[in-house]
Amino acid sequence: MFMFEKPLGMNDTLPSLYENKKKVRTQMTDVIESWGFQFIETPTLEFYETVGVQSAILDKQLFKLLDQQGQTLVLRPDMTAPIARVAASKLFTGMYPIRLAYLANVYRAQQKEGGRPAEFEQVGIELIGDGTTNADAEAIALMISSLKETGLENFKVAIGHIGFANALFNEVLGNEERTAQLRRFLYEKNYVGYKEHVKGLSLSSIDKERLLSLLSLRGSIEKAEEAKDLVSTAEAKAALEELQQLWATLEAFGVTEYLKLDLNLVSHMSYYSGTLFEVYADNVGFVIGSGGRYDHLFEKFNRAAPATGFAVRIDRLLEALNLTAEQKYECVIFSQERRSEAIQSANELRRSGKRVVMQEISGIKDVDAYSKQFYDVTYFIGSRKEE
Repeated sequence: MFMFEKPLGMNDTLPSLYENKKKVRTQMTDVIESWGFQFIETPTLEFYETVGVQSAILDKQLFKLLDQQGQTLVLRPDMTAPIARVAASKLFTGMYPIRLAYLANVYRAQQKEGGRPAEFEQVGIELIGDGTTNADAEAIALMISSLKETGLENFKVAIGHIGFANALFNEVLGNEERTAQLRRFLYEKNYVGYKEHVKGLSLSSIDKERLLSLLSLRGSIEKAEEAKDLVSTAEAKAALEELQQLWATLEAFGVTEYLKLDLNLVSHMSYYSGTLFEVYADNVGFVIGSGGRYDHLFEKFNRAAPATGFAVRIDRLLEALNLTAEQKYECVIFSQERRSEAIQSANELRRSGKRVVMQEISGIKDVDAYSKQFYDVTYFIGSRKEE
């Protein structure tokens, strides 16, 4: 029954897709390394009580298992928490900032069939120990640079601040329980549901209008000035001023054409504490990358430090790029008595940078049909060489 089936949310990567993934990986990692970030790897399995709890991924989405000592383990659900563990232990010297990067698969269990993968690949960075706006700008500019290197053209990075929406909700609603539903609507991009919920709240018409006005705070950085009229707390105004400073820094990086302000941004990742950003591309209905500032996660590992970073989903990036697979292989077909010549020819082609398949002719049922799959074919058959 399960001979050809896969666990829910798992996928096979066939050769053509693998080639495209490999190409995109290389393009992005080369850019990231050129900015001075060092790649590391962490275990696929982590302890639930450390990485599992601190990951901020819902408990029901964790793949859990027991080791032989009875300890609960999880397949890593993200890379930020594992890197925080390593940076706070093996890499900790007290010398900040440090720049780390990763390319890894993460795992999040799915409750039902819906096209959502339970395993997917991310490439990303973590800039640890720098609490300045410049660090956030560096992360965003690097992400944009790496995406451009893959050939992605039509994309936007939405930038917001978790402190603004939280401050507005607290001013109007007063407690966390009442604001949780509004945040859920924003996270799910369910703006119709948000409007209907606000209209049904027991609030003054002025306060309802304040909450509804939040939905219009998207576009140019000038919206930040407009947003200051909706809030009165120092926390909210500080968040807006931070965004204005961030935008000015990104102007110096020369990437503002890819930016838009979005004060509706919230995250399901509980460790985010400041700037948030998400990447959207044409023809893709999902966020292809995201990131932000998380200044309190390292406290959980007894090494308090500010940090910021981003992660890009390789599968969604490939969907946005809509790449076609190109067959770049050549083939040397040979008969048994001319094997040495064929090996020599294949090695010469490989030294020139080409990919070469060697195939003895007796192992092929239909030579013509087999040959059609290759870019070029060289024959060493019998006593005559045909190219």
